[in-house]
Amino acid sequence: MTTAPPTAPRRRAALGPVGVLAGREISRLQTGYLADRSDAVAALARLRRGAGRDPAAIPDLWGLLDTEDLFADPALRPDEAHTALYTAATLWSLHQQSLGARMHQAGGDELGAAVRKLMPGSAIDEPIRKRFVRAGTAGSLPVLATRLREIALLLRRGGHALDYALLADQLHDWQRPGGPDGVRSSWGRSFHAHRTTPPDQAGDENPATNQKDSRQ
Repeated sequence: MTTAPPTAPRRRAALGPVGVLAGREISRLQTGYLADRSDAVAALARLRRGAGRDPAAIPDLWGLLDTEDLFADPALRPDEAHTALYTAATLWSLHQQSLGARMHQAGGDELGAAVRKLMPGSAIDEPIRKRFVRAGTAGSLPVLATRLREIALLLRRGGHALDYALLADQLHDWQRPGGPDGVRSSWGRSFHAHRTTPPDQAGDENPATNQKDSRQ
């Protein structure tokens, strides 16, 4: 009897408004950064200072992203949406630093799959797995942001991209009743469903080997 390959986790049909806005704003900055535009380079340097911290407590971040749509949507709580948007953007800015490939990829890997790609072959890297578990068991969004910062650094080192628009939506969901359980389940499914490539077949699959000059 043959064993069926694992099925990829089902993604939501469409992003919510926070994810849509995060994808738009991060893509805008990412395009400017990769084109070496001074305004985008400076914006990323400022955003990075907020990675893993409460964005509302850092005045230097205010105004870097266009958040008007968050306050125009009556279905959103602006404080929760704003926190999710800025948390995702600051983590992306840390992940993107000095890399010449797009570390936000719309429709790309969810967090669990991206973490699994850090473990070549079939072996589980226990220190990485523990960091992933620590993120999943965070009791609050500030704690989660701090632990996701550690993962963003690992992903940057490995050159693996992430769908930060989806992450923004999930950070927004996390703040709602029952939200953490749903997000944890989704991350766990994507981690277990990802099929890694054996090291001898992997080849040169790292698009981030093209390094940009060091940024401030």
